Amino acid sequence: MRKVMADNERTLRHEMWRRYAGDDWAAFDALPATIRERVAAHAYDAWSVNVMMLWQHYKRLYGRTMRAERALIRYLDYCERLEREAFSSRYNDVYGMDLPHDAACATVLR
Repeated sequence: MRKVMADNERTLRHEMWRRYAGDDWAAFDALPATIRERVAAHAYDAWSVNVMMLWQHYKRLYGRTMRAERALIRYLDYCERLEREAFSSRYNDVYGMDLPHDAACATVLR
């Protein structure tokens, strides 16, 4: 049985991704510093348990190296772009106009 986590997330992320259960703080603390910095700057909650699972995958591919860290950061950047595009598209579908942040050509506030 999957544990349902109580949170205030009201975006469509649950439609896009699967959130894995676990201790978010322990997972965050176990990540390398560069990955923790990127997770903390993510436009949305990057779900630390999911990031830890990805980190374990990249470590198996590249070892515990800077190359693995850079690869994971690139992947997190890609996921963030997908999330922003999906949110913007949904906003346009619901309200019939561009997301104000996109209409203003604003960058992600970190």
